[in-house]
Amino acid sequence: MALPLSLKFAARELRAGVRGFRIFLACLALGVCAIAAASSTAEAFRRGLASEARTILGGDLAVSAERAFTGKEQAAIQAAGQATFAVATRAMAEAPSGTRRLVELRGVDGLYPLVGTVDVRGADGKPISLKAVFAGKDGLPGVAVEQGLLDRLAAPLGRPLKVGNLSVVPMAVLAGEPDRMSRGFQLGPRVLTDLATVKAGGFLDGGTLFTSTARIALPASGPDPKTARAELQGQFPKAGLRLRDRYDAAPGIRQLIDRLEYFLGFIGLASLVAGGLGVSGAVNAYLEVKKPSIAVLKALGADGALIRNLYLAQIAILALLGIAIGVALGAGAPFLIAWLAADKLPVPALFAVYPEPLLRAAAFGALAAGAFCLAPLARARSTPPAALFRRDLTGRLGFGVELAGAVACAIGLAAVAILSAPSKMMAEVMIAGVVVAFAILWALGRAGAWAAGRARRLARGPIRLGLANLAGPGSAARTAAPAIGLGVALLAAVVLIQSALLGQVREVAPKTAPSLVFTEIPADAADRFDGEVAAALGPLNPDIYLRMPMFTGRIVALQGQPVVRDKIDPSRRWIFDNDMQMSAAGAPPKGADVSEGAWWPASYAGPPLVSIGEDMAKAGHIHLGDSLTVTALGAEIEAKVAAIRKVDVGGFGPGFQVILDSHALDGAALRQVAIAKTTKAGEERVLRRLGQSFPEVNVISVREQLEAAKELFDRLALAVRGAAGVAALAGVLVLAGAIAAGARARAREAALLKVLGAARGQVLGAYAIEYGAVGLIAGTAGTLLGVAAAWPVVVKVFEAHWSVDWAGVFALVGGAVLLAGAGGTLAALHALAKRPAPVLRAD
Repeated sequence: MALPLSLKFAARELRAGVRGFRIFLACLALGVCAIAAASSTAEAFRRGLASEARTILGGDLAVSAERAFTGKEQAAIQAAGQATFAVATRAMAEAPSGTRRLVELRGVDGLYPLVGTVDVRGADGKPISLKAVFAGKDGLPGVAVEQGLLDRLAAPLGRPLKVGNLSVVPMAVLAGEPDRMSRGFQLGPRVLTDLATVKAGGFLDGGTLFTSTARIALPASGPDPKTARAELQGQFPKAGLRLRDRYDAAPGIRQLIDRLEYFLGFIGLASLVAGGLGVSGAVNAYLEVKKPSIAVLKALGADGALIRNLYLAQIAILALLGIAIGVALGAGAPFLIAWLAADKLPVPALFAVYPEPLLRAAAFGALAAGAFCLAPLARARSTPPAALFRRDLTGRLGFGVELAGAVACAIGLAAVAILSAPSKMMAEVMIAGVVVAFAILWALGRAGAWAAGRARRLARGPIRLGLANLAGPGSAARTAAPAIGLGVALLAAVVLIQSALLGQVREVAPKTAPSLVFTEIPADAADRFDGEVAAALGPLNPDIYLRMPMFTGRIVALQGQPVVRDKIDPSRRWIFDNDMQMSAAGAPPKGADVSEGAWWPASYAGPPLVSIGEDMAKAGHIHLGDSLTVTALGAEIEAKVAAIRKVDVGGFGPGFQVILDSHALDGAALRQVAIAKTTKAGEERVLRRLGQSFPEVNVISVREQLEAAKELFDRLALAVRGAAGVAALAGVLVLAGAIAAGARARAREAALLKVLGAARGQVLGAYAIEYGAVGLIAGTAGTLLGVAAAWPVVVKVFEAHWSVDWAGVFALVGGAVLLAGAGGTLAALHALAKRPAPVLRAD
C-alpha cells in the first residue's frame, strides 16, 4: 500500500535528524516525566497498602471504642471470627535518674498479632518472642520499648523503670509492629506489654482515657469484610463503636497519597503548559528554517492541506518520541526512589510498571502537544508563496481545522486533569489559576515589550540597544517571560507556604500555644495539683494556666433527629463521626471568644446549655437555640445551644468543640486537663515535681510536637519543591528555545553592529540588559502570583499566620534575572564568535 505523499515527504525530511526539535522534545518529555513519576510512585504506594492491608489493620476487621467493651460486644466480636483484644493509653515513663517522658502504652492479649509479626529484639540484637518479653524479670512485668525512649531516658535494657505508678523492666527493643500504621499519629515512643499488666497498673480505672481495640480474622467460609462490618455495626448502632475493614486500613495515608499525587502531578501539568511555549517556539523556529521548502511546494501547486499534513506528521512523530522519553523516565522514577530510600519509606510500596498512570501522562503530553503545535501549522498553511519567498511567515491565524483542533486539545487537557483529580472542585480552581496566571504573564510580557519600546527613546548606548531588542518582534518578553514566570510562581507559592507554616511552628505557635498539656488529673486532687504546678512555675494566672474537666462524648442527634452524615460538610464530618473530647464550665473560661450568643451565668442550674465551636456550627448547620444530643458517661444529654465560639485548637484557650454548662454533669467525677505556658527550664521543674507527687498525670511537651511537625514539613517540602523546580526548568528550556530560535537573527544583528563600530562590551551589555529585563519581568510577576496563590492556602486552608520569607522572594527574583541575563550573555558570545562577512553573505 502506497504511503500518502505528505508522509513520504515527512519521512524524507526526518532523515536529517531532530536538531531543530531538541527543545521541543525536552519540554514535552519533562512535563510528561513529572506527571508519570508522580502517578507511578503514588500507584506503587497504593498497591503496597492494598497488598499489606490485612497486615496493616491486623486482621479483616478492627473495632475500637474509647472505653472498655461490654460483655455483649465482646461476645459479638468473638462470634464474628478469631479476635485479639488490645488497649492503648498514654502514661509517663520515668527512669531511676528522674528523667520523664510521655509514652504510648499498649497492652495486648496472647493472640496478638493475628496477622504479621512483631519485631522485638534483645540486648544482643537478636529477635525474641513476646512471651519471653512479657515474662519480665525479678518479679516485675516486662515491656518492649522503642529505642528512642531508651535513649531519652538513658535507660539500658534490663534496668527497671516506672510507667505511671507501675514498675516494669524493658526486656527488648520494639523495632516494628505490623499494625502500627493503622493506629495513626502517636505523641510519644511506644511501650508494648500484655493486657494484664496494663490492668494491674490502674490504667483502665474509671475516668481514665484509653482506647479498646479488637482485631478480627474472619473465617474463610464466612462473609466478606464489608458485610461482616455492616452486620456488627447493625448489632450496636448507638454504642459509639468505630469499625474498619481491611479495605479501609489506613484511610488517612491513602488520602494523603491521593492529594500529594495530584498536587505533584498538577505541577507536572503546569510544567507542560509552561513548556508549551517552548513547544510552540520550536515548531515556529523549524518552520522558519523550512520557509524555502514550503514556498517551493506551494509554488508547484501543493495545497494548504498537504503542507499542514507534511509538517503535522513530522511533529506528531517527534511528539510521540518526546512522550515516550517522558513516560520511560517517569516509569523508572519509582525504581530510583526504591533504590535510594527503600528502607526509609514510611509506607509499603510495590514498585512496578503500571500502565494506567503512564497512559494518563501520555494523554496529557499528546493533548499539550496538540494545543501548542497546531496554531503555527495553521499560520504556515495560510501564508501565500510570495510571502514565503520574502521570508515572511506571519500569516493571519484564521479559524480553521487547526485552530479548532488546538482548542479541542486545550479543553481535553483540562477535562482529563479534572476527571483524574481526587477533588473536582480543587482541580477546577487550580486549572483556572494556571490559566489566569498564564494570561497575566502573557499580558505582562506584551506590556513589558511595549514599555521597552517607549523607554528606548530616553536611553543611549547598550541600554538603548537592549530595550530596542526587548520591544522587537522576536522579543523574549513575549515568548520566554510567561513560561519563566509560571515556573517562578509555582516555586514562590511552595516557598512561601512552607516558610509561613514553618514560621507558625517556630515563632507564632510557641508564643500563642501552651508549652505543656497535662491530662489525667484526678478530679479529687485538682486543687493540690494546681499547688504543685504553682510551686514549680510561680503564681498562676489565667494568662499562663488553665484547667478544665474533660470527658469523651459524641454528637448523636440534632434538633432531636439522628445525625445524617450526607448533610454534613465532608471536610468537617470528623466532628460527628468519632468520639471527641468535651468539657464543662460554669463561668466563661479565659479565651472563650464567643462570637454569637452569650455565656450562661456561673451559677446557672437550669436545663442543659452548650457552647459549640464555629466549625461544628457550620458543619452541622447549627444555630443559636437549636438542640443537640450528646452521648457521654453512659447517658444521653440534650442541650440547647447558647453560644457559638471561635476555637483556636493550637492557641492558649479552651480547645473543645463542645462545652456543656457545669450543672449538666453534676455529680460526675470528671478527670481534669490543664495547659500552661512556661520556659524550657520551667518544663523541667514541673516534670521533676509532678514525677514525685502526681506520677499518674501525663505531661505533653508541645515544644517537642512542634519540632516533629517541622521535620514533617521539611520532608514534604523537599518533594514539592523538587516538583516545582521541574516547572522552573521548563521555563529555562523555553528561554533556551527562544535564544536558539533567534540565534541566526542575533548573529546577523551582532555582525552589523560590529561592522558599524560597536565594541564587544556594548553588544554583550545590550544582550544582558534585554534578557535581564525579561528575567525581572518574569521573576517579579511570578513572585507576585505566587504570593496570591500562597496567601489563601496559608490563611484560609491552614488557618495560620501569614508571613513572607523576604530572603526567598528576593532570591527567586534575583535568580530569574541572573539566569535570563546569563542566557542573553551566552547568546551574545555565540553571536560574537562568528565573523561578520560569512554571516552577512549567508543572508
